[in-house]
Amino acid sequence: MTWFILLSLLSIGLILILTEIIFVPGTTIIGILGLIFTGAGIYYAFLKFDPSIAWVILGFALLANFMAIFYGFKSGVWNKFALKEAMTSRSFDGRLIGLEVEMEGKAVSDIKPIGKAEFSDKIYEVKSDSGFISVGTTVFITKLEHNRIIVKN
Repeated sequence: MTWFILLSLLSIGLILILTEIIFVPGTTIIGILGLIFTGAGIYYAFLKFDPSIAWVILGFALLANFMAIFYGFKSGVWNKFALKEAMTSRSFDGRLIGLEVEMEGKAVSDIKPIGKAEFSDKIYEVKSDSGFISVGTTVFITKLEHNRIIVKN
């Protein structure tokens, strides 16, 4: 009966660790339960058996668990769950098309230091290079960088 309890605890622990690695990676709850069962089996071995036998059982349990972990990484199971695509779209792509440095426009709101200006009958959000610019003032584009429009009056 002692061997049955010991083998049951160690087997359940190993099965739970394999389940964590192969079927539900990343949840950690099943893996922690597997470690608890394995630890309980090793503790039980030290309680019921001679220490030399218990150390051998500990060695076999550690070897089996490390082999399971090694198998999980070597088999490529993680590749099935890994994200392999990246988002390449960006917000405001093409926003600066048709604008040029030194282009003249008109402030349609106070620019302090960010506001709105009109260029070629379109309204854009702009940033002032020279501080406060009041509404209705003529502005000129000084820089176009990273979807930002930098203006001065």
